[in-house]
Amino acid sequence: MNKTFKLVIVGGGSTYTPGIVKSLLDKKDSFKLSELRLYDNLKERQDKVGVLVQKVIEMFDPDLKLVLTTDPKEAFEDADFIFAQMRVGLYHMRELDEKIPLKYDVVGQETCGPGGLAYGLRTIYPMVDIIDYCEQYASRNYWIVNYSNPAAIVAKAMHRLRPNARILNICDMPVAIMRNMANILDCDRHDIVPDYFGLNHFGWFTKIRVGDVDRTEELKAYVKEHGYMPPDERSEVRHNDASWKHTFDNAKNLLRMFPDYLPNTYMQYYLLGDQIVKDSDKNHTRANEVMEGREKRIFQAVDTYMETGEIDMAPFFTGVHGEFIVEVAMSLAFNLRKRHLVMVMNNGAIRNLPDDAMVEIPCYITSEGPEPTRVGEIPTFFKGMIEQQEACEKLIVEAAVEGSYEKALMAFTLNKTIPSAAVAKQILDEMIEANKEYWPELK
Repeated sequence: MNKTFKLVIVGGGSTYTPGIVKSLLDKKDSFKLSELRLYDNLKERQDKVGVLVQKVIEMFDPDLKLVLTTDPKEAFEDADFIFAQMRVGLYHMRELDEKIPLKYDVVGQETCGPGGLAYGLRTIYPMVDIIDYCEQYASRNYWIVNYSNPAAIVAKAMHRLRPNARILNICDMPVAIMRNMANILDCDRHDIVPDYFGLNHFGWFTKIRVGDVDRTEELKAYVKEHGYMPPDERSEVRHNDASWKHTFDNAKNLLRMFPDYLPNTYMQYYLLGDQIVKDSDKNHTRANEVMEGREKRIFQAVDTYMETGEIDMAPFFTGVHGEFIVEVAMSLAFNLRKRHLVMVMNNGAIRNLPDDAMVEIPCYITSEGPEPTRVGEIPTFFKGMIEQQEACEKLIVEAAVEGSYEKALMAFTLNKTIPSAAVAKQILDEMIEANKEYWPELK
């Protein structure tokens, strides 16, 4: 493992970037970088985050070359790995994604429901641009490891628009849940072997083993009483806000109703949507929490550091988010065949779902990409739920590709969080106005 790599972080101005860089440099002895590049279209924001990234490098690998750029050629030339974490429209657009649906008593969430469809329409073509830059400039064997949300829609769109791209779509939510499971079961996260099926942000754990021991029923008994909240409330900063605690706690209500499988926490938006809306503050959503919390803290920290030279970096070293993307990249780099939950074309892995569904299942990650496990058939309730959501995601991709208002309306109407076509049309029309700068034109 003596090879060195040139790595690009797309969305270099993200507040998660310092934590990802810390996770990368924690592995510098086995996953050595020769050059790290941050790429963003917002120079001022990236320059500020870059101050913290430079501090991380000074702390953990002072010889590493850091490049901050807004130029695609400089960013992607000869790059081996590209970590994509774009947020198109930043938190201003996330706020609208959340608040517009809530006006109509519909779930307001950044990746689920109409907010997720809106976010998807903003992200599809910027991701195409990233792939095209990689094809033009990057190493022949480049890998894009994509965190950009909504990952299910992005993954489905890229398979249609750039089917030969070397891109692997991942999500840290199952890993974050597994981190809490490990705390509950008093074991290491890496010792958990999950069986899982679904779409991104729309799935279920069917079995949890620790090593060779099946601990599913033990875990279910706990989750039915406490949700995914660990007994000593251990949790990383990212998922320690009140809204996240409520989300982890809500898993108990889902499992009590449907006890066969342990749910992904995002299932609350589809199965408990009316309660989610009732508990929401329509004037102060999760986007406001983030803008007033993590976003504010990191840029204040940069200003203070520039004035005083003093900074506590610990709050920016979030754990599982950075750890997971680095673990996946290392398995790609060194053909480790590590087992991870990632998104792939179904192609019979779930026998009674369409082959072209973009499913999230356990895969072995090789240097040639993911090798899916075989899930078999799934029960009718879960199959029906997934087919409805998958059709919704397929229609929103078709709406983007074809510029079709009708297909966008179909996608919004089909989404389980929206009660009727009339409400779907009201939300869609308002979102078209809000997203004029970002969406493809719909006619």
